[in-house]
Amino acid sequence: MKNTVKKYGIILSIAMCIIIIYVCTLLGVASISFWDANKILLDQIFHIDLGMENISDGAIAIIWNVRLPRIILAFITGGVLAICGAAYQGIFKNPMADPYILGVSSGAALGATIGIVMNFSSSLFGMNGTAILAFVGSFTTILVVYNISRVGRKVPVATLLLSGIAIGQTISAIMYLLMIFNQEEMTQIMFWIMGSLNGKGWDQVLTVLPYVLIGGMIMLTSVRELDIMLLGEETATQLGVDTERLKKKILITSSLLTAAVVSVTGIIGFVGLVVPHIVRLVTGPKHRVLIPFSLLFGGAFLILCDTLARTVAGQEIPVGIITAAFGGPFFVYLLRKRKQGGA
Repeated sequence: MKNTVKKYGIILSIAMCIIIIYVCTLLGVASISFWDANKILLDQIFHIDLGMENISDGAIAIIWNVRLPRIILAFITGGVLAICGAAYQGIFKNPMADPYILGVSSGAALGATIGIVMNFSSSLFGMNGTAILAFVGSFTTILVVYNISRVGRKVPVATLLLSGIAIGQTISAIMYLLMIFNQEEMTQIMFWIMGSLNGKGWDQVLTVLPYVLIGGMIMLTSVRELDIMLLGEETATQLGVDTERLKKKILITSSLLTAAVVSVTGIIGFVGLVVPHIVRLVTGPKHRVLIPFSLLFGGAFLILCDTLARTVAGQEIPVGIITAAFGGPFFVYLLRKRKQGGA
């Protein structure tokens, strides 16, 4: 079973993701016929002209400039959160670890809150003022947590986790205080905190893509060391793994990846927690298989959740609500299954 998954699973998963991207691009509140949508995609992607005379500019804009970049960004975000969750769970040997465990989400939320309250309008590399401050806030939080946790040249995992929780709670308190004194902006802040892909386009995709490509490659080059870390930190050291260097590399890479996507989309929960668990049930714990599958399944999961968020109700629903609605109960189911199995 596992050999079959390794041999054909990636190909089938990539094909599944392409189909999901294609189908979800056709779905939406705006009424665009199946044939017109396909003509637009063929014309814009492959430059195949099948007769665009009867298709309005509005329909072309909806398919090419609204739906498709939003879906691509959903795939990138879901994939990034899933691989960061898988890496954290491996490096911390903690099944409850997720990309936000060290306070990235709290730092991003505080930065975004400051940007919204101050109406910070500057832009840089395709990111608006709120996104810039969210990125700065999240990465600053990681630097603070890391320096607090460091003991000499070592960073104890338990201290790192506790520091992340403590700093995250402190930052959240500051953010809530700002919300109390700026109630006019509270709705906008809450909508950002719940996570949304509404209004995101190609600029946001191009902004996060370099981080994803570089960070993803670093993750893939670390899978062997992460697999050895499963044997325990002491055993890994005896086998030649520089565990402190590995922890620092994973911490910095995951933090940059998470900060990049969260600064653009807001806080989208449960993807980085639940998806690695689901993938691990199918592929096993080895990271050389777990990381690529988590990328694909995390991206597909968030695309489906975002499609529900923009099509089911009469108005836009923050996608973070949808991921929590699916992820929370399913994670409880996984925990009960582990308990019944004696794990």
